[in-house]
Amino acid sequence: MSLFRKKSIEHMLAGAQRAGLKKTLGALDLTFLGVGAIIGTGIFVLTGTGAVQAGPALMVSFIFAAIACALAALAYAEFASTIPVAGSIYTYSYATLGELAAWVIGWDLMLEYGLATSAVSVGWSGYLQSLLSGFGISLPMVLTAAPGAVPGQFTLFNLPAFLVMMVITSLLSIGIKESARVNNVMVAIKVAVVLMVIGVGVFHVTPANWHPFMPNGWNGVFGAAAVMFFAFIGFDSVSSAAEEVKNPKRDLPIGIISSLAVCAVLYVAVAAVVTGIVPAAQFANISHPVSYALQVVGQKWVAGFIDLGAVLGMLTVILVMSYGQTRIIYAMSRDGLLPARLSTVHPKFGTPFFTTWLVGLFFGLIGALVPLNVLAELINIGTLAAFSMVSIAVLILRRTHPYLPRAFRCPGVPVVPVLAVAACLFLMLNLKAVTWFAFVVWLAIGLAIYFGYSRWHSKLGRGVE
Repeated sequence: MSLFRKKSIEHMLAGAQRAGLKKTLGALDLTFLGVGAIIGTGIFVLTGTGAVQAGPALMVSFIFAAIACALAALAYAEFASTIPVAGSIYTYSYATLGELAAWVIGWDLMLEYGLATSAVSVGWSGYLQSLLSGFGISLPMVLTAAPGAVPGQFTLFNLPAFLVMMVITSLLSIGIKESARVNNVMVAIKVAVVLMVIGVGVFHVTPANWHPFMPNGWNGVFGAAAVMFFAFIGFDSVSSAAEEVKNPKRDLPIGIISSLAVCAVLYVAVAAVVTGIVPAAQFANISHPVSYALQVVGQKWVAGFIDLGAVLGMLTVILVMSYGQTRIIYAMSRDGLLPARLSTVHPKFGTPFFTTWLVGLFFGLIGALVPLNVLAELINIGTLAAFSMVSIAVLILRRTHPYLPRAFRCPGVPVVPVLAVAACLFLMLNLKAVTWFAFVVWLAIGLAIYFGYSRWHSKLGRGVE
């Protein structure tokens, strides 16, 4: 009953072959999944928060956060191409660090992805209501936000946030290929909108607005980097699609690395443009900083397209994050750490139908009933912990399985994985104390479940493959 028992990689690969998930995704689908998950709330909402904290040096904050992600992405790419099994870092940890570590990181990712979908659904609701107000349409106040979310107003339920979660859940339950097609169209539209922001905004940049470049010093830059890290969350969800990829050894590394690279370039360009148009301090309390910058210079028609792009952009984030979470729960259930009902595959759609709807309803209600500021607390720290784990795991895999065939090898081992861990820990130390406290509480709940249920139902522990 060792806490550090490990799954055989050979048995994991054989089990994936028998799982029944449809293999329909290619490299372009994976790249679009990654871009769909990354470009959303981070660029359309958090850019203003980061600009106030870092000033024009927000560009540097984005670069630092991107580097931290890129270091971890190289480790993800090696694992995803070597062990193309559903479950992302949970699966990789099970093969290298042992069952307890795998459970902890799986439990961590369940929270990260779940709260990410809830938080983005709330942001999506706000943008939709803003868009509708332009046409003179407004919902009853009681159905526009969670209880207590709007000071001085009586609100009970965020109906748009709940409904968008139900629409995405319906799409995911039908099939990943259908979901990928919708995602690809929406990603193409929102990338076009971001390019429009850069193309139009660059002609309104005033270089004087970039001075002082670093008004709050390096503390402001690193503090903003810890926040803006949220903007890059999503590329890791590409690895969750491993069992539904036609050629995972080739396509998974392409999807992970290319989606992160595309988004990093776009983020830095947008940060340069918006802080060049509007002095960074003016973004305080602005919930739509990108469209606001274009409104300031009289480009209201572009601002309208940006609002539309934000609505579509957030839809794809919800879709990919929900997808990643259901596949992690599916993998944990298949290993016996969660009830078996959660890993059943629908005979017609080839998806974990029950799990998809359970997750959608649960986090849909959380998004409808919990204010956004409460939801956002845990997302970054959970992701940084996951990225640290995968970087450690790749070092262990190199030592325990040196001759395992690898379609992609993380370069610069052990330097690159060690730098990834150091960068992630540095960003974690820049997060608030209350975030750490809530994270510890969540982990304590997870450990109670593991020792009370999962440890005794583990298929590996019972000798069942």
